[in-house]
Amino acid sequence: MEPMTFANRTDAGRRLAARLVGLRGASVVVLALPRGGLPVAAPVAVALGAPLDVLPVRKLGVPWQPELAMGAIAEGGVQVVEDDVVRRTGLTGRTIEDAAEHERPALARAAAYREGHPPVSLQGRTAVIVDDGLATGSTARAACIAARARGASRVVLAVPVAPPHWALPMHDVADECVALHVPSDFHAVGQAYDDFSPVTDAEAIAAMAEAAAEWASIDR
Repeated sequence: MEPMTFANRTDAGRRLAARLVGLRGASVVVLALPRGGLPVAAPVAVALGAPLDVLPVRKLGVPWQPELAMGAIAEGGVQVVEDDVVRRTGLTGRTIEDAAEHERPALARAAAYREGHPPVSLQGRTAVIVDDGLATGSTARAACIAARARGASRVVLAVPVAPPHWALPMHDVADECVALHVPSDFHAVGQAYDDFSPVTDAEAIAAMAEAAAEWASIDR
């Protein structure tokens, strides 16, 4: 079988939306993890007839190996620690807190994509959390916990690509896990994309605006 690839994040979002279309009509809010998740989430929100919001979250990388997550933080004071990584690396609580403090301003910058609008209420609703892919899962876990803390009654975690067995450690924070492509030779999220260029602030804002315009046009 040919490996699945996506032309870009927008293409991935449209294909992910087709998998999630059964949620249309439910009380759904689509939550994008910035910045890479926004171009993926916008087509999902449009297809589901749902509002799109951003869910600020940041990975906490091991200081000498930044790509290895020792945890993550999310809006609302949520913090996730990867106990196995901490044990293996001998990290101290002070190191983790210093990293969290360093990353907190980035949460505020991501929240600015709302352009002054308040966060969309999740109370009693289904939160569909979308990113451009999942590697370690730390940020996704933090996002799921944050959505639940904001009152979501159901949490669906949806990504275009993820490693094998990715959903197993997520089932304690997500009610449903959806991935279009789970390659056995997973190395990085970008391997599933022809174009995996970094998402700019302008592109992130444009994705939010596209979904907002579509949501405003719906007769409710």
